[in-house]
Amino acid sequence: MGERLHKFMARCGVASRRACEQIITEGRVRVNGHVALVLGRVIDPEADEVQVDGKPLAPPRHVYYLLNKPKHVVCTNSDPAGRRRAVDLLADVPVRVYPVGRLDADSTGLLLLTNDGELANRLTHPRYGVPKTYLVEVDGRLSNEDVQRMVAGVWLSEGKATASRVKFVRRVGKRSLLEITLREGRNRQVRRVLAKLGHRARRLTRIRFGPLTLAGLKIGRCRKLTAQEVTALRASATRAAARGGEKAKPRRAKKRTQRKD
Repeated sequence: MGERLHKFMARCGVASRRACEQIITEGRVRVNGHVALVLGRVIDPEADEVQVDGKPLAPPRHVYYLLNKPKHVVCTNSDPAGRRRAVDLLADVPVRVYPVGRLDADSTGLLLLTNDGELANRLTHPRYGVPKTYLVEVDGRLSNEDVQRMVAGVWLSEGKATASRVKFVRRVGKRSLLEITLREGRNRQVRRVLAKLGHRARRLTRIRFGPLTLAGLKIGRCRKLTAQEVTALRASATRAAARGGEKAKPRRAKKRTQRKD
């Protein structure tokens, strides 16, 4: 299967994709002995030999880490502001990994980091709908109507955002504690939906991602996924992909009418 050269380089841990493009334009990359200067070039990682500064590249083995992300840690591998990154909390990782499904800096909880791009895509793409569950402390006492609106869908600037499930954990005084499950991943979706309903999310923690949970993992700590967890994660993504495929079945062709722009 073909893969763009700069993506292959990034997967091998050379640098970020953008930095890899710069390395290519500098003439430092050879494919099968010839200098590669064309951005967007597609190679066959199994058949083509790629060298950077004279050193051959080989695809790294896939690794999977689970992190209980603390507050004020960012889910990006490159931060111009110099803030603490999620990858900084992983020790002795032999390859370049990246977060799967970001949490904003003010949110905490379960974060998966890997170099498995295919699995990462299935876990985060809204078409597949892998469930993610959050524990959210909210200012104000949410009503049953608010919950129904979250499930039915709340309009954001980029479209309707829906929750798969919303459960009251408790309501104490002027605060509510909710468990919210999503099968889509819009930017800061939970916070923005609650704001639309007139409530502020004080604390937000992701407690589940597919079959993965935070059980036994303290805040700020990370661990490798077990072989059984990786298998369960792949199975979850496969089931979600099958559901997405069923939803994507083409409908009967309707009589075409001229569309007015």
